[in-house]
Amino acid sequence: MAHAAGGQSPINVTHVLKGIDFPASKQDLVKHAQSHKADDEVLDTLKKMPDQEYGTMADVMKGYGQAH
Repeated sequence: MAHAAGGQSPINVTHVLKGIDFPASKQDLVKHAQSHKADDEVLDTLKKMPDQEYGTMADVMKGYGQAH
């Protein structure tokens, strides 16, 4: 199955994390993304993010950018 261009787009991340409760740990983010059928690229990047509490979606995007 071909990956769509822009698979690493932050829009995909916000989509798969929609409705998550903050603060959230990295593990919470990964579990929530998995339950929303995130693709492997998004999950791999989430797993590489710093292991910390994320208070807002902006915090998540910052960590995601660093892990990307």
